[in-house]
Amino acid sequence: MIGLEGARYPWRFRLVLALLALMVGAIAWRILDLQVIDRAFLKEQGDARSVRHVPIPAHRGLITDRNGEPLAVSTPVTTLWANGKELQGARERWAELAGALGQDAKSFAQRLEQNANREFMYLVRGLTPERGQAILDLKIPGVYGIEEFRRFYPAGEVTAQLVGFTDVDDRGREGIELAFDNWLAGVPGKRRVLKDRRGRLIKDVQVVENAKPGKTLALSVDLRLQYLANRELRNALVENGAKAGSLVILDVKTGEVLAMANQPSYNPNNRRSMQPAMMRNRAMIDVFEPGSTVKPLSMVAALQSGRWKPSDKVEVYPGRLQIGRYTIKDVSTGGGPVLDLTGILINSSNVGMSKIAFDIGGEAIYNVLQQLGLGQDTGLGFPGERVGNLPNHRKWPKAETATLSYGYGVSVTALQLVHAYSVLANNGRMVPLSLVRVDREPVATQVVPEDVAKTLQGMLQQVIEAPRGAYRAKVPGYHVAGKSGTARKASVGTKGYTANAYRSLFAGFGPMSNPRFAVVVVIDEPSNGYFGGLVSAPVFSKVMSGTLRLMNIPPDNLPSEEPQQTVATSTVAGGRL
Repeated sequence: MIGLEGARYPWRFRLVLALLALMVGAIAWRILDLQVIDRAFLKEQGDARSVRHVPIPAHRGLITDRNGEPLAVSTPVTTLWANGKELQGARERWAELAGALGQDAKSFAQRLEQNANREFMYLVRGLTPERGQAILDLKIPGVYGIEEFRRFYPAGEVTAQLVGFTDVDDRGREGIELAFDNWLAGVPGKRRVLKDRRGRLIKDVQVVENAKPGKTLALSVDLRLQYLANRELRNALVENGAKAGSLVILDVKTGEVLAMANQPSYNPNNRRSMQPAMMRNRAMIDVFEPGSTVKPLSMVAALQSGRWKPSDKVEVYPGRLQIGRYTIKDVSTGGGPVLDLTGILINSSNVGMSKIAFDIGGEAIYNVLQQLGLGQDTGLGFPGERVGNLPNHRKWPKAETATLSYGYGVSVTALQLVHAYSVLANNGRMVPLSLVRVDREPVATQVVPEDVAKTLQGMLQQVIEAPRGAYRAKVPGYHVAGKSGTARKASVGTKGYTANAYRSLFAGFGPMSNPRFAVVVVIDEPSNGYFGGLVSAPVFSKVMSGTLRLMNIPPDNLPSEEPQQTVATSTVAGGRL
């Protein structure tokens, strides 16, 4: 029949044969091409089904203090993951795996059931390499391991709010870890491996790209001073029944933050019981009215105006001043009815300070506070840092002028306040703040005339050393300067102030022979007394004393030696001299 059909339709038969021949020829050519000419294609296709690129983890950069002491280090850990589909074939070993992971067998089984169709799921992250390898050695089908790094903080709560922490993926989430994340983060590498269709490793072929570890970051803080500040601040909170506090030590020559302590704190290595309020770096985030610690800065405006000199007198009797419906009061009137400028600071007279402010004007005080950095951005770029508020008026009313002169109506951070005092200590020169170690002394800007700054240094030294001064701030063996402050706490969400809620403050610097360190202490809501000279001044004394000793600063206030008396000696028979 075929022969007859072929004889009847010869052109169709020849066409079919030609098509078959072309197909055979095409197949033969393709086989020849793949096997002989273009062999790379098959190799690439084979590799695509078996060759994988596995990331090589890169550890995060080390964070140290200024002397190289580690504050944040990366340690290798093992993360276990599973192929849910493969684990379904090993149900009899689920209980064994749950026990090895320290998890409840029933809830673990439910989790595996929910992820039965997934080829990747985390079992547990951050195990020690030893424990992770012990679980992998059980050879449970579908269980695999990944090498990762976990952050560890040797100083614990002492540097918690400053250094911050990373998340489970080793990315910065708070503090320095977040601010310098790009600098600290490493770049993962690549490794080429061969795997079978089940994803099991057959052969480690080669490293395609090496991992690049993160860069080391040396902070400006001195861990010795950080421990000192943290200890004294914590003790002060306990002794005074206070709610919170912060303390900053600043190098006035370089602008480096040598210590920044906050309480209450938390352990960044175990954050299970951490509360959000503990994470705040209060020294840079909490703003407050600085109270009488602003009076020396207002005095700068008075002396700078040329209208006032330290010996000028101001009548403060009877210790109160009425301005419209506002009454300005002095807490103490024991200094007498008339005070000179130093006496106004020693007695912390609001009335005396207000009368000086009326004479020079609110604009003059505003300009000085602005030049000293109050209510201004510090330029540090710390996450969540606040700039506070420095009010300005086109025309300064008397009430606003008076309150600004003694530290109300303006809000600052502890860091801004210590920076302002560092300018007075540095003979009127301002240097930029730094949280990173400075290898060379920065360029300073003269923002206060040198003679005015030196005059204020002497006045603030008298504030501590005068009979009615803040004697609790004295440092044995050293001359220091400073000013206490007490400020009522503003109500949250409403106007006015909270009843019986205060902040106790002290700001100062030393030693006076060559001022080098400035310190600010802020104690929030102390319950055993609230005056800054009572609560915060002793903390300043202890911290400044420890700082000067640790930094090997020679004393400048040692008692003069008594002339030695000559004692006549003689030999007494049978006795001793």
